[in-house]
Amino acid sequence: MKKMMFGLVLAGLVVFGASAAEKVRWPVWFSFNDSSDIDVVGLRLNLFSGQCEQVTGMDLGFIGRSQYYNGIQINLLRNDVKDTLQGWQISLGYNSTGDGEMFGLQTGLWNEAKTISGLQVGLVNLADYSKGLQVGIINRVEGMSGYQVGLINIIRDSRVPFMPLINFSM
Repeated sequence: MKKMMFGLVLAGLVVFGASAAEKVRWPVWFSFNDSSDIDVVGLRLNLFSGQCEQVTGMDLGFIGRSQYYNGIQINLLRNDVKDTLQGWQISLGYNSTGDGEMFGLQTGLWNEAKTISGLQVGLVNLADYSKGLQVGIINRVEGMSGYQVGLINIIRDSRVPFMPLINFSM
């Protein structure tokens, strides 16, 4: 009887463990315009566009989307993280981070974040709140603890909301 109970418990653990492991893809995940509720640990290759729940590692392709991201996201056209990003977004197009905190670096033509602790480098850099540095032609934030370097620098809740070349707020 003890052996049968042990066998049933062991079989149950294997079944539940297998269903949890099905959600995680590693070391390489090829994404073909899919929208999956999976986590990728390692390398995700987006051929043409990829979307998933979370990526930890590197993301390469044309368009990369996820809910959470930890690592380096390099996509030709767009990088989009809906919630929290810890890492680096690199694109020739558009980088965005949604409702969560972004800790890291965005480099692209157009960079946008809700809250960023780090660096934005691009032609246009936008954020609701930034703690760090923005370098670009147009830099705009609602509130900031840091510096802006560019042609047009806007910090809306600062004593000096607009300054060309260099602007800062502490």
